[in-house]
Amino acid sequence: MAIRAVVLGAGEGSRMKSILPKVIHPVAGRPMIEWVLNATASLDPVQTVVVVKPDADQVVAMLPDGATPVVQPKQLGTAHALQYALEVIPLDAEDHVLVVPADTPLITSDTLAEMAKLHRRTGAAVTCVTANMEDPTGYGRVVRDGWGRVERIVEHADTNTHEREINEINGGVYMFDGSLIREAVARVERDNVQGEYYLPDMVAILGAEGYGISAYRTDAEELSGVNTQDQLAGVAEIFRHRINRAWMRDGVWMQDPGRVYINASVRLEAGVRILPGVHLEGSTSVAEGAELGPDCFIKDSRIGSGARIWYSVLRGVSVGADAEVGPFASLRPGAELGDGAKAGTFVEVKNSVVGARAKVPHLSYVGDAEIGEEANVGAGTITANYDGYDKHRTRIGSRAQIGSNTVLVAPVEVGSEAYTGAGSAITRDVPDGALGVERASQREIPGYAKRRKARHEAE
Repeated sequence: MAIRAVVLGAGEGSRMKSILPKVIHPVAGRPMIEWVLNATASLDPVQTVVVVKPDADQVVAMLPDGATPVVQPKQLGTAHALQYALEVIPLDAEDHVLVVPADTPLITSDTLAEMAKLHRRTGAAVTCVTANMEDPTGYGRVVRDGWGRVERIVEHADTNTHEREINEINGGVYMFDGSLIREAVARVERDNVQGEYYLPDMVAILGAEGYGISAYRTDAEELSGVNTQDQLAGVAEIFRHRINRAWMRDGVWMQDPGRVYINASVRLEAGVRILPGVHLEGSTSVAEGAELGPDCFIKDSRIGSGARIWYSVLRGVSVGADAEVGPFASLRPGAELGDGAKAGTFVEVKNSVVGARAKVPHLSYVGDAEIGEEANVGAGTITANYDGYDKHRTRIGSRAQIGSNTVLVAPVEVGSEAYTGAGSAITRDVPDGALGVERASQREIPGYAKRRKARHEAE
């Protein structure tokens, strides 16, 4: 059975009240439409067509290779959209057409596979996916005859009082016999409340001709559509639960899974420990034994085994095994912490390498620098890396000791096992084992406080 997939992504999405097209709003780190395309791809379709509205460049730009965009010039309903898709689909006698809306990202590949099996087994002209929903408001209702067979589908706006009491809803997902679909869609009319060509009307059209109609019933969660921001948030919450449950089954510990946010692209090893308020995004990977949180944002970063990160923000960085970050640290792109290294309280590191077991414990800025193994950077230290035109690098040797409140004016190098005096502005290289000091000699002025007070009172 050759399958040709049609993904309907031309909806206006006006209720989202967003500058983004509805179908590319992100859910768990992926656009909604990507989740749908991934699910349909599991059936290995020979062709995938995505129906979009005019000026949908953002949607087209993120379609995978092999997906063909087709423009629906006017949004006159789902059957109208299908007609445009069929214009680019060469149907053979044995072909079947899968139709899925792009705004139902929770549909799973398992459900689509089971629907396809049922369609093949029954030889139906059309198989639809349905579910029982406690509050079916807004969804089309599945009307069955006295023998329990699907008779027709009625959109919510067109239901009568009796039909509104039905809680079996239509999910907008169908598998059509390719030899019948063109004729059926051509017979759909616009005699309904919204004046649109309804795709569900094809069920009644085919059923009235005596063709078999089958329905695969799934969990209502999978058919949750997204038309508003609150529905988007609800779908995101379901994805979050799915993702977190899957990771916990694989050996990841979470103190409060409801407060952990992990994108689908993130990779975790068994033994990772996650506390509340952790956000993991992008290409982040976390090795076994690492502990994250509370309250971290980590994106596109690699976290080594046994690392400890809390109350911190990491973007595009690498943290070695048993390293420590935070609290309240910011690691920016290009930061690399070696094994056992530390970036502590109120420390910012950017485009720098902090060597194994080196420490930047607190209140420091390290930018465009290389810090050797076992070096220690005192509180209040900064690398002055920008001269107003260009960035320059600072190099600190292994086991060097940088005194508190040191300014390292790049380009500059402090040698291995060298020292800088507290409060110094280091503008010249400090050789290995030497002490670099730059500050005025302290002097005391007797009676200063008394004279200052008298001057103030006189004024």
